[in-house]
Order: sequence, then C-alpha cells, then structure tokens
Amino acid sequence: MAVIYLLIVAVVPGFKVPDQPLGNDERAVKIPREESFISRKDVSFNVKETEISAWLYLPRCIPEHLPYIVMASGLGGTKDMGEGYALRFPKAGFAVLSFDYRCFGQSKGLPRQLMWIPYQLEDWAAALEYARALSMVDPGRIALWGTSLSGGHVIVTAARDHKIACVVAQCPGVDGRASAELVFKTLPLGYNLHMLMHGQRDLVRSWLGLSSHKIPIVGKPGSIALMMASNAYEAFDQLTRDDFVNEACARIIIRGDKYRPIKCAHDVQCPVLLQICEKDQLVPAESIEDTGKILGQRAQIRRYTIGHFDIYFGKNFEMSVYDQIEFFKQHL
Repeated sequence: MAVIYLLIVAVVPGFKVPDQPLGNDERAVKIPREESFISRKDVSFNVKETEISAWLYLPRCIPEHLPYIVMASGLGGTKDMGEGYALRFPKAGFAVLSFDYRCFGQSKGLPRQLMWIPYQLEDWAAALEYARALSMVDPGRIALWGTSLSGGHVIVTAARDHKIACVVAQCPGVDGRASAELVFKTLPLGYNLHMLMHGQRDLVRSWLGLSSHKIPIVGKPGSIALMMASNAYEAFDQLTRDDFVNEACARIIIRGDKYRPIKCAHDVQCPVLLQICEKDQLVPAESIEDTGKILGQRAQIRRYTIGHFDIYFGKNFEMSVYDQIEFFKQHL
C-alpha cells in the first residue's frame, strides 16, 4: 500500500504550485558596492566536474598571507544575498570567497534548484581547498561564515576540518528536527501534511528518473513555500537580484529534519561565534543555546531580540556585522 501511495503522489496531476516571483516597483535599493575599498573578481572551482561560481573579494592594498573568510548564503540563497557582509570584511583586512552552491545561482549542476545537503557540504570542502591554494592566503588563518542553513554547514565543516581558525554562525540552523517541530506547531496540520506530500512527490520522481517537482523557497502567508516566516518573502525580495529563481526541489522537506549539525558540535576545535535571534520563527533559539553548551569555552554567544530575517537589515545588520568583525579580528 505504501508503494502504491508513493507512486500516486509521484505521478498524479494536480500538484502544481503557483509561482511566487520576486521583484516589484517597490523593490528596495541594493547595498552599494564600495569599489574604493575592495576589488571583486569572478572565480570558479570544480566539485566532481561541476563548476562552482564564486566571488573573490580582496582589499585594494594586499599584504602577504591574508586572513581569509569563506562564506555562503542560507536556505536557497545565492552569493549576492550575502554581499552586504562580504563588502565589510575586506575593509577590515580580510579576503573573502563567497560562492553559489551547485544547482543554484551562477553555479552549474542539474537538476536546477536542487537543495541537497550532502552536495552543499562537499561544496564547502571544495571552497576551502580552493582558498588554501591561493598564493596570497595564509592557510592557517581561514575562517567560515554561515547564516541560517549555512550556519549549520559551517559547524559541520569545522567539525570535519580541524585546520579552520574560527567560525561565525548567524541564526544557524543547527537542529533540523527542532526546526521541523517548531514549524509543525506553528502551522496547521493540513498544511504540514500537504507539504510532506510535495516532498514525497519530488523524492519519488527523482528515484524514477522523472523531472523535479519544485515549490517556492519563500511565499506570502497562506501560500505553499519552504519558508513563510514573518517578512521572509519581503527579505528575499530586497536581498535578491532580478534574476533570482524563487523555487527549490521539494525533496528537502522530508530530508531537512534529518540534518542535525548540533550532533557534530563536540568535534569542533576552533572558536565559534553563535548569533541568536531570540524571536526566530524558523530556528529555535534553544537549539543554538544547546549547541553553545556543547561547544563550551569555544563558543561566544551574542543574542538579539529580533526575528530570523531582521538581522539582515538596518541597525540589526550593523550590530551583527560589527560583532562578526570584532570576532574575526580576535581570532584571525
């Protein structure tokens, strides 16, 4: 019976989700590039013969053996979404490598918009390998920066790679199970079951060699989307470019709760800055606090009485990036 159910979910018509394109006449002005302070180069590296697109930011005056920050955006994000941070770090004397995960943004890879955690962790490892091979970089002073889902990725990466000097994890998704439980409590049962069927449809279609089933990454209240937290749609609308594709393969819905970077925290050997949004609707603050307890003296914790997406804008962004730069100065 289970097999029949999954086959029906995979192939029956009627699962089409309305598109939710981003961008309108009220779209916010992007953070300006500060060309006088930095240079930004288009670079790339390969992961299993798949080309990964990245931006390399360097201070205008390049000393020998720069400290280096490797970074990537969160759930469904692309490298332009983190440029507000990437522009600040070279002004403080750090080089930055910001990359798009495979299947997203300007990186290659099929199926497009595939959000697959094992692949993304491989992308992080490859980005580190590329960074360490750069002549101007001090391989002993490489840090990781992640936010939301990538905030969990940097914990896992540092647990696997003990050469990392330090880590910044901003409102990090460190426990997929806890996040799933939070969403399940917040949204109606019928909605959660509907979302589960979307995830099952995409996963089974991938087993059968059929085309991917995709849903929006962010959506307005009452819609079908991976994220409908307060101001999620508005935040993506302001942070993304006009060519941003607001969709992802739905299989992440039934895989995300299995991802628990908190389980790796005891293997991390470097300092970690954990930035907690205390009113977060996507990531339970308690899960980050628990991660800090596991890290013990290696953890520095900063708390902000804001929601998940508030940290990317205005004074909240300024507080966050100030704390990050001070942390990087201390440990790099």
